[in-house]
Amino acid sequence: MEDLPDVQAVIMSLLPLKMAVRTSIVSKNWRMLWTFRCNLSFKGPRYLCENDTKIQQAKCIETVNCVIHQHSQIGINKFSIRCGLFEEDSVHLGRWIRFAASSKAKIIHLDLRFKDVFEEVNHLHLEALLDAQGSSFVRSLFLGGVVIKPHSAICGFTILRRLVLQSVTISGDFTGFLANCAALEDLEMIECSGLTNLIIPQQLDKLQHLLIDGMEVEMVEFYAADLSHFEYKGQVVPIVHHGCSKLEKATIMFSGKKGLAKAFTAVPSILPVKILNVQSVALSKYSQLQKLPTRPDGMFMHLRHMTCRIIVHSRPQEANYDIEVLQLAYCLDAAPQLETLQLNVIVVLFIKKY
Repeated sequence: MEDLPDVQAVIMSLLPLKMAVRTSIVSKNWRMLWTFRCNLSFKGPRYLCENDTKIQQAKCIETVNCVIHQHSQIGINKFSIRCGLFEEDSVHLGRWIRFAASSKAKIIHLDLRFKDVFEEVNHLHLEALLDAQGSSFVRSLFLGGVVIKPHSAICGFTILRRLVLQSVTISGDFTGFLANCAALEDLEMIECSGLTNLIIPQQLDKLQHLLIDGMEVEMVEFYAADLSHFEYKGQVVPIVHHGCSKLEKATIMFSGKKGLAKAFTAVPSILPVKILNVQSVALSKYSQLQKLPTRPDGMFMHLRHMTCRIIVHSRPQEANYDIEVLQLAYCLDAAPQLETLQLNVIVVLFIKKY
């Protein structure tokens, strides 16, 4: 086996990290083999309510620090940490980021959220992900539960293709930062805060997928000529798409009693899509048929597949989703080539206890 280094490398890549480290006791030739492992993934506690959270978190931090201290820092492909981190432990975060940057990791996944607590946040300096020359080898970056301050002077993420931000507080020039990420193909923002308007600059001409979920913004505006998949979930806000769209798939889930009507009329850029998913959340007592503006015949000329989800919150005696279905029927007239329609109706009843 020791005469077959390629086989050793394959075995090492298939083993969980903990077992890979244990192979160091097999023989002298195996002692340092695990230190060339290209994928490093660590998992720790994610809920503060668990009794041993602090103990398990300390073990996770110790494990990460021990591994990165002994690792060769050669050939790192993926560096992933999923562990809730207290703000007072941010010194470790800085060490981990320096390791990821110096080892030229291509995929970095840092999810530091406690899923049941939102007060704990860690400040992450995006500049720390760059090497001494101000460049980054990161192609995919996931950040969760951190505070970032992006600005237009950060221009080293030239090969970044995927950026996912979840529960991230953003303060600074986010649009200016994105303008320097011209290779970006996938941008996902979930429950992030700090932005009033989300503007995706025209420099992202390779962007193909854009997801905005649970963002408290007042407006969404984007320039993305090659965008093929757009998803928005949240409050009804103006959504402006500039340029010639290649959009084929869209998901629009507006919250509020006017959500369904707005999904069909407030986002003109979804007109050429082939696949459309919409959702309406309504209070039956206050549901009113929203008059839809007149559209040319066949406004959804290319639509082939549609999924509509209607959620009605109501008292038992008031349960009624006829209004939402009528709105849906009104819009179906404008989709002459529709092949499949999936309609899901969920009625949530409020039962008063005596």
